[in-house]
Amino acid sequence: MEQLDGIGWAIRKGIGIITIDNPPENYLRSPDFIPLAVLKKWTSAEELRGIIITGAGKQFSAGGNLEFLFSMIRECENISKRMAKGKKVLDYIENLDIPVVSAIRGVCFGGGLEIALATHVRICSDNALFAFPESNHGLIPGLGGIARSNELTGFRKSLEMVLGGDMISAAEALEMKLVDYIVPKNELHKFAFNYLYNIVKDRPLPVIRSVMKVLRCAGGMNPGDAMNLETKLFCELAMEEANRRKREG
Repeated sequence: MEQLDGIGWAIRKGIGIITIDNPPENYLRSPDFIPLAVLKKWTSAEELRGIIITGAGKQFSAGGNLEFLFSMIRECENISKRMAKGKKVLDYIENLDIPVVSAIRGVCFGGGLEIALATHVRICSDNALFAFPESNHGLIPGLGGIARSNELTGFRKSLEMVLGGDMISAAEALEMKLVDYIVPKNELHKFAFNYLYNIVKDRPLPVIRSVMKVLRCAGGMNPGDAMNLETKLFCELAMEEANRRKREG
């Protein structure tokens, strides 16, 4: 396992595991919790077929450390540049051509929740708690969390969650489509790994990337363009497979 400033990285059976490791609350040390160059290096591994993001110990992440944030501002650091770097990291995760799953146990607050919302599938334990507490401190989420929660849950529920700043339970998160699955806390990591592994095992990387590309693009395209992209990628894969069979035939 690699360890870099509170973030762990390992690959098991083609599944990359990113662990937020700053116990006990797993506070994020910076808006760009992983340097983008490091993340690009990690995700370029040839054997990689999917990624799980989780937290060490009992928590996913309580988000950013506000004292650290405000000290950066007092020291005249350009907070907008730091936030822009953080947003680029989450955008990169969201736009990866391999599936990314978050395995959430315990608290998932603020920036931690914004990380989870950038993943493609969210699996949580039955004791998980979710919140955007920023409004209690005169702030709002700043890494795309409002837009992503609105896309998943709708305007009213996002409004209540972000402005209310209250915690919601795993059951409430499932009901409002913030998460996709709830499992017992002791089964979380096994379930998340098996879920992702069973989807991608024995699947050629070009097939995984093509599926992800169509699914990702379909939301921002009109239906005709999305179908045309799907057909185009099918033809490319079919030609590659035909040539492979010819070479081996």
